Amino acid sequence: MRAAEPDRIDSVDALRGFALLGILLVNIGAFASAFYGKDIPDPAFDAPLDRSLRFVIALLFETKFYLLFSFLFGYSFTLQMRSADKAGASLAQRMRRRLAGLGLFGALHAVLLFHGDILTSYAVLGLALLALRHRPDPQLLRLAAWLIGLTALAWGLLAGLLSLLEPLPPDRAAILAEAQAATHAYRDSAASVVAQHLRELPGVAALLLFVQAPCALAMFLLGLVAGRREFLAQLQAHRDVMRRLLGLGLGIGLPGAACYAYSAVYAGDSPALALAGFAISLASAPLLTGAYIALAMQSLERSPALRRLLAPAGRMALSNYLLQSLACALIFHAYGLGLIGQLAPLPVLGIALALFALQLLLSRWWMGRFAYGWLEWLLRAITLGRWPAWRHSPGPAEGR
Repeated sequence: MRAAEPDRIDSVDALRGFALLGILLVNIGAFASAFYGKDIPDPAFDAPLDRSLRFVIALLFETKFYLLFSFLFGYSFTLQMRSADKAGASLAQRMRRRLAGLGLFGALHAVLLFHGDILTSYAVLGLALLALRHRPDPQLLRLAAWLIGLTALAWGLLAGLLSLLEPLPPDRAAILAEAQAATHAYRDSAASVVAQHLRELPGVAALLLFVQAPCALAMFLLGLVAGRREFLAQLQAHRDVMRRLLGLGLGIGLPGAACYAYSAVYAGDSPALALAGFAISLASAPLLTGAYIALAMQSLERSPALRRLLAPAGRMALSNYLLQSLACALIFHAYGLGLIGQLAPLPVLGIALALFALQLLLSRWWMGRFAYGWLEWLLRAITLGRWPAWRHSPGPAEGR
């Protein structure tokens, strides 16, 4: 039994590495264009190929991979619980320090590199997870379902209200002017980049509060339940659940993602239709995320080579997440090349894939020499209240 544990940890880390790819493919779009998330596409890159690529990204990645990251956060919370119990330490004290460190990293990330940071949300929602950790599984599952269902329902009702009011099409001139001003700010200087982040943070905070926060918390809770049951560590015992996840994800989650992708890419002139697609995505994305988990874990179980390729990146996921933002900021913003608004979706996709490949190589090199990623080491020091050794090899329960 002990001999199998490293492989199971590797699989969870490899799943986290897979999640990093999805996060990058979504986030790089926000770095590459100030039109990202607007009601109209960039007029300079609106050819059929451009729209097709945006459709694929929206279909397969948007609104799904932050949910996967959130699920893994909840799953890893159970490993933190076992580590604290094994060490005879207070879980609450450890987690409060850990979440404070995560919030600090997130705040710096949001101001300096990427206004779409989610670490600060995780830091706050982690306190809720800490408070709910003793609740029974059925109660946590019901709460997760309510969080997702009510969030989707609220946005669906808003879409219905808009359809009744027959709103005017988006003001293209105003959106163009806003995007051009943002592009100029991101190209001008490091100070203007920070100022633009601060201007955009209120809008991003509203999105986090009314969309990502309840859905992320729901996935935290599902991850907590899965961690208690060692769902990812005992795949053979959960084959039936895996099959159900695949069926629901492909039968409901994928069509829901198609509705969202079409509304996001091809229905910009209809706010009501765009919101309806978004509401459908909120309800269906967790199911597609579940299918991704099932497919990925089965693939990782069959392919030790794939597991070895992805696991080092997943072991230092925090470092890699922030490194992705740093690299994108250097490529697209005034910190470096200032290429925002100058590249079509296809070369942007190529940059993302090349960057992820480099991260895989760097992670393998780093984790071959050190026990933690550089930010994981610092976060662990904050969590434990002492400096851990760089080359200390953690046991299976405390490695995450």
